[in-house]
Amino acid sequence: MKFPMTAAIRMLKAANAEYTGHLYVYVPKGGTTTISRELGVDEHCVIKTLIMETDAHKPLIILMHGDRSVSTKELARVVGVKSIEPCKPEQADRNSGYKCGGTSPFATRKQMPVYVESTILELDKIYINGGYQGFCLEMKPDVLVNLLHPTPVNVAIDSLD
Repeated sequence: MKFPMTAAIRMLKAANAEYTGHLYVYVPKGGTTTISRELGVDEHCVIKTLIMETDAHKPLIILMHGDRSVSTKELARVVGVKSIEPCKPEQADRNSGYKCGGTSPFATRKQMPVYVESTILELDKIYINGGYQGFCLEMKPDVLVNLLHPTPVNVAIDSLD
C-alpha cells in the first residue's frame, strides 16, 4: 500500500519514529467519527489536531480526543491569554501547511506551541492525521512527546456534537 509522502511522514522518517499508516475513505466534515468507523477503533483514541489562535492572533495547536471538545475558556486560562478561538479554515491551512481535514501536528508550516489533553498520553496507542485527507497514523503517544514536546493540559469537555 502506497502512502502519501507528506511533510509529517518525512519528519517521522527522519526521526526513525515508529508508526503505521492507514488509508480510509475521507468524508468531508466526517471528522473522527468517520476515522473511528473506518478503522474499527474507539473514537476516544482518534486524536483531533486543532489549530486555534489567541486574542493576539498567535496560533497554537491543541490535540484532543475525538469524542471530546476543547474548553477554549480553560485553554486560554492555562495559556495565560484573554481568549482563544479556532482559526478560520483558511488561516488554519496557512498556519499548518495542511488542508483542513488533513491537518497533522507534525512538520507544520509555522512553528506553533503544541498542547495535548493529558489523558491522551495515557493511551496505549493513538490515531492521528498524517497530513492528508483520508490518511491516519497509528502510534504510541510517546512519539508525540519525543517529537513535539507538547504541554499537557486538562481542557476537555464533553463533545458538543
